[in-house]
Amino acid sequence: MSFNSKCLPLRRIVREGIIERIIYHIHTQMKKFKLINNVLGWIVFAIASAVYLMTIEPTASFWDCGEFISSAFKLEVGHPPGAPFFMLTANLFTQLTSDTALVAKMVNSMSALFSGLTILFLFWSITHLARKIIVKVEPGKEVSMTIGQIITIMGCGLVGALAYTFSDTFWFSAVEGEVYAYSSLFTAVVFWLMLKWEDVADKPHADRWIVLIAYLMGLSIGVHLLNLLCIPAMVLVYYYKKTENPNMKGTFVALLISFVIVFLMMFGVVQGLPEICGYFELFFVNILGMPYNSGVFIYLIVLAAVLVWAIYETMRETPRMGLMKLAFILSVVLIGIPFIGNGYIIAVLFVAALSFFLFRAKKVNMRTLNTILISLMVLVIGYSSYALTLVRATADTPMDQNAPRDIFTLRTYLAREQYGDTPLLYGRTYVSEVKRNNEGGNCVAVTKPGPAVYSRVIKKNSNDKDRYYISNHNDSYEYVDELNMLFPRMYSSDAKHVQAYKDWAQVQGEPVTFDRCGETASVMKPTFGENLKFFFSYQLNFMYWRYFMWNFSGRQNDIQGNGEVSNGNWITGIRPIDEVLVGPQDNMPDDIVNNKGHNVYYMLPLLLGILGLLYQAYAGKKGIQGFWVTFMLFFMTGIAIVLYLNQTPYQPRERDYAYAGSFYAFCIWIGFGVAAIAKALNKYGKLPLAAAGSIATIAAILVPIQMAGQNWDDHDRSGRYVCRDFGSNYLQSCEPNAVIFTNGDNDTFPLWYAQEVEGIRTDVRVCNTSYLQTDWYIDQMKKQAYTSSPLPISWTRADYVQGTRDAAYVFPITDQPVDLGTALDFVKSNDPKYKTIPGNSQKLDYIPSQTIVYNVDSAAVLANHALDTAYVPQMLKQMTIDLKGKDALGKQELIILDMLHTNNWKRPIYYAITVSPDQFVKLDKYFQQTGMAYQIVPLETTDKSNSVNTARMYDNVMNKFHWGGVDKKGIYIDENVMRMCKSYRIALFGKLAAALLSEGQKDKALKVLDKCMQVLPPENVPLDYSALSIGEMYYNLGQKAKADKIMTGIADRAMRTANWYFRLNPAQLSSVQDDLEQNLAVVQEVLRITQPYNPELVKKYQSAFDHYRVAYSSVAKK
Repeated sequence: MSFNSKCLPLRRIVREGIIERIIYHIHTQMKKFKLINNVLGWIVFAIASAVYLMTIEPTASFWDCGEFISSAFKLEVGHPPGAPFFMLTANLFTQLTSDTALVAKMVNSMSALFSGLTILFLFWSITHLARKIIVKVEPGKEVSMTIGQIITIMGCGLVGALAYTFSDTFWFSAVEGEVYAYSSLFTAVVFWLMLKWEDVADKPHADRWIVLIAYLMGLSIGVHLLNLLCIPAMVLVYYYKKTENPNMKGTFVALLISFVIVFLMMFGVVQGLPEICGYFELFFVNILGMPYNSGVFIYLIVLAAVLVWAIYETMRETPRMGLMKLAFILSVVLIGIPFIGNGYIIAVLFVAALSFFLFRAKKVNMRTLNTILISLMVLVIGYSSYALTLVRATADTPMDQNAPRDIFTLRTYLAREQYGDTPLLYGRTYVSEVKRNNEGGNCVAVTKPGPAVYSRVIKKNSNDKDRYYISNHNDSYEYVDELNMLFPRMYSSDAKHVQAYKDWAQVQGEPVTFDRCGETASVMKPTFGENLKFFFSYQLNFMYWRYFMWNFSGRQNDIQGNGEVSNGNWITGIRPIDEVLVGPQDNMPDDIVNNKGHNVYYMLPLLLGILGLLYQAYAGKKGIQGFWVTFMLFFMTGIAIVLYLNQTPYQPRERDYAYAGSFYAFCIWIGFGVAAIAKALNKYGKLPLAAAGSIATIAAILVPIQMAGQNWDDHDRSGRYVCRDFGSNYLQSCEPNAVIFTNGDNDTFPLWYAQEVEGIRTDVRVCNTSYLQTDWYIDQMKKQAYTSSPLPISWTRADYVQGTRDAAYVFPITDQPVDLGTALDFVKSNDPKYKTIPGNSQKLDYIPSQTIVYNVDSAAVLANHALDTAYVPQMLKQMTIDLKGKDALGKQELIILDMLHTNNWKRPIYYAITVSPDQFVKLDKYFQQTGMAYQIVPLETTDKSNSVNTARMYDNVMNKFHWGGVDKKGIYIDENVMRMCKSYRIALFGKLAAALLSEGQKDKALKVLDKCMQVLPPENVPLDYSALSIGEMYYNLGQKAKADKIMTGIADRAMRTANWYFRLNPAQLSSVQDDLEQNLAVVQEVLRITQPYNPELVKKYQSAFDHYRVAYSSVAKK
């Protein structure tokens, strides 16, 4: 055959314009696809956004939401590591209203809209990945999409996106002002952008997509670090696109590189940049004598100049290779990437290795270096949102957590050092002990030198120069090697955690001997196998898989569980399966069957996702590549977080929100389930692809519809104002210009929100005892805040600076009581003779007696009206603080005692009733309840009638308090709010009514009880142990019908629960044994209370109760 004959087909193609027609056809099909893809994507966004906006909480929610909204509204500094970009964006939304009562709603709306955008980008990501598989592209052949393919692709996107829209975890975050909705948006956007880059990777200027991704990742650091976990998935996209024949070995190498990038980002850029900046600050402030933060500004100028220079060197037509490499190395160093951990060894080795590679390499890809440098530059620009934190901390805002006003405190803030460290690869177990050496007869702990802590010098006068000094070292204890372990999962020595470790892993342990200060000691150390058992049973199964199944199979109820069969488990809705998992499915307790969090999906989302997973994995080369990309997103945002968090048992709240990214990835597979069904119908049902795709989409769309129907009632927070109102109630419990001590998130952040945003009772100073252990917080408490005067703290900064008087041991060198002022002066003194404990050569701060007395200044009490007139005759002359049983007083306790002494009854001082008793400094026998707070008064109130100030508490409860909408019919009350409502029933209404009854004020007592039943109706807050005192007092007041109704409700509920428990198998029953005992005790109490008033009601339950009591005795723990 001649050359010309071979060319005939080509000539014909050119002559007849076949190429032009193919291109036009492809262009037309792609335009049609893009139009449908865009329109349907925005429709999904509209659906999701509408749902979320309809169900948002109209005010702040509990946990961190109140703090985030407050910090956003006034650009204040929240808890480490902060979220400055979240604050900036949320602040823009708060500008949309002039009504402070709507500020929280604006921030919540931001979360709702950003969640809707997350769904939009999820839809586009699914359709992109589906198109790569469904539309086959063969070399030399026409590329086109049939209507069947378009329907199938759109069905994948629609079902997957809507499944995530209505998933339990994501919906929860979408309706409150927290960072997780925003973080999810960043995850969705950067993942979608990487897929967009894949489409144009071979075109000019495609690297601009990489640069945009780097910029968004920099911004995302100012919201949450979770976004960095997308990097491995994106590196795989890059590898598969840039490699002609990718293989498994190359995939693993790419993943290894991606893990290194994540590590360098988290511990290099995020923490290394402020470290290198710190060196500049020390040089310019301490050496050159310039003002604070001068080094920071100069560092930023130098960094910008070096980055611009380095980028310029990579863009020159005639490159200067040596200068280019040098500029690149300097850029990497100045950004802080080599400065991982403490010390300089890693930094030196890193820079040496990089220099060796660059200067020994025969060929360096300038385009790659240029892309890296520009990406690093925009990453730093995005990360620079933390400048807001520095600026606002310098402005000394009322909420200024950790006071990160210079680069050293900012680095500590970013590293979250206040939360301590958690062993990951190697470290302590729960039996580990600190190494101790015998030094001079004393057993002294062995410590490893830590990095220096730089603080601003305490100036003696305003003319002193700015300067930093080393105030402390972050030394760490060394632990006995024999008691440490690889991959330690059971490390907490808290007694409650230790018992849980033993229960979850069925720990038997093995004996290990070690040297304890010259003596041989032995402990039972858990084995490595038991360590792994805890990891799989608790951390992986209970703290991840359970959450995963909540979203894609079903949820038992919204009550936080700790492994028992009755609370917080995943279910399916399929009776035989659920009976095996969580016991009988008929006549279940009210806490399950009537709980709005009881949701069933019949495992349909899970099965659809598994179908999609298998479809993607077996869809040829493009399919398996897409599978690994999706899997890495799934793994890094799920199981990798489990590995990193290393959570202890008894978490204060459910943690499913941390794994939302993993559930996002699984919804991609749920979308692919549509394609799997369509393929099966096409192949085995012989249906045309258009019909198969349509049927598959219609059938699969029922899955998110089922999820929406089940989840709506327990995600609809509209009309609920509990957080704001309950926070306000704490403040309204206080007299003007008061101080109230709080302790946890939910008795602090709601109060901050009420004051900072809505301006409620800004005369009251909220003081968190956890923060009062720190010097920065004490500094803030000594300043004016709104209309609240500085707290009466007499100690100077030198007395309480970090590392100074962090604790004072209780070491009684005398049996005699010591005056409070004398004791505090003793601790505060710097005289060495007051630091020496007999028999101990160490210099320690200590209290010289176990009994402290505070002489009451009665004139000051009367002059400041610190005691109501009715209680003046009972006023004490002296208050005794008994420290027996306490080994030491923490800094916060010393400051509280100093405030009590310095205040001298000028300002009312309160504790929130929710504060843990271990924070009371043994002052609780002088507490008088006024509502949701105890006032410290010069009265002995323990078990006495004067423990409640009935006049003030009655006025607060009946006239000033608000109830957050919990009295509204059908309102959703989650477990956290429910627990608070029950506390109100017991500690507020019950206690007030009992006090009024003891004083003979029966009419008022009855009004209080009726108010309780009105604002906490049984339809919303079920009758249980918390209502026992309410029913009993109704009997005492002659309200038999009301009492009978309450007691019947309590007994019916408890008996139904007990009946279900006794139908469980032995293993399941053992998990609820304590709860069973409590329910039987409740019934017994009902019978005791009711017997004198309604014997017939007692007869109704007595026989069954006796039967249950006998049955319980046979299964009770021996």
